[in-house]
Amino acid sequence: MPDRGPDILVVDLLGGIGDLLILLPAVHGLGRRHPGARIRVLTHEPGAELVRADPAVTEVRTPRHGRPGAERDAVVEALAARRPDLAVSTTRYDGIPELLSAVATRAVTDLWRRPPPDQPVGARYLEILHAEGLLDAADRAARPRVHVPPYARAAGERVVNWLVGDPPAPPVVLVTDAGMAVKRWPDPHWRRLAGELARRGHPVLTVGPVPAEDPLGVPLPRADLPTLAGQFAAVARRGGVVVGPDTGPVRLAAAAGAATVALFGPTDARRYGIGGADLQGLPGCGYRRPTAITEQPCWWAARCPLDPAGPACMAALDVDRVLAAVVAR
Repeated sequence: MPDRGPDILVVDLLGGIGDLLILLPAVHGLGRRHPGARIRVLTHEPGAELVRADPAVTEVRTPRHGRPGAERDAVVEALAARRPDLAVSTTRYDGIPELLSAVATRAVTDLWRRPPPDQPVGARYLEILHAEGLLDAADRAARPRVHVPPYARAAGERVVNWLVGDPPAPPVVLVTDAGMAVKRWPDPHWRRLAGELARRGHPVLTVGPVPAEDPLGVPLPRADLPTLAGQFAAVARRGGVVVGPDTGPVRLAAAAGAATVALFGPTDARRYGIGGADLQGLPGCGYRRPTAITEQPCWWAARCPLDPAGPACMAALDVDRVLAAVVAR
């Protein structure tokens, strides 16, 4: 039986869970605009776990090895397996845009073009795809929403119910780690926030490494990403809040329906905001480059030009300000 719709290859090989989640509304919008389409997503593990059960996605592909050139090889394999009618990519390195343009019937390979400094990245993607005639106008307002499989939703509910029971105040999850040192909030800030929340009756849960001898709260059990999304969904059902830096797990919490308080320092909340309470540290920092973050002097090694002790923008996010945002959610 012939396929009912076009073959659409979506390539996101930027490496982060958050990068894939930012692109997710575009994936879903393409599915709505092209009923019956075969949507293939090429991305990295572990983010691939989040789209394998997504009803909008037909196939998920990942690079087969970790050697240099793995991402380009994966694109070549995806193109050889099936010539796409449409290729959409966030990935611009290693000649990947040229590969897609040479094989796909149509390719949109620069979703980053001419970004305004105050436009959210995800909104930019949607605006470009709408301008290309690939999305409906209503899709431009879409937010990331992750599909949580029934097993993951049930597992998350069991865990959160066991850990918090029937608390006097909504639970708060602290995501204390970040994929990069430059995005980390200082440990003393986390410790003070956890103490203030506990004094107000909020069960404090944590995601990420915490000192075993002096934990900030009760760690959520390690789980695959769909189950973590299920845990966040269970927190959301209890009116809870997830707090953390500009990192994948906080974006996952928002995509699972939880209220978030996100802590932004080197990245600009106007560009990378998650959509809850997005707090910006040192908004006037002259070294911040909203549309070229990897060119900031602090980015790769967390060497702050303003403070040798660490990122001044993260330290400037006052605990009282974060606490007020959590309570207000």
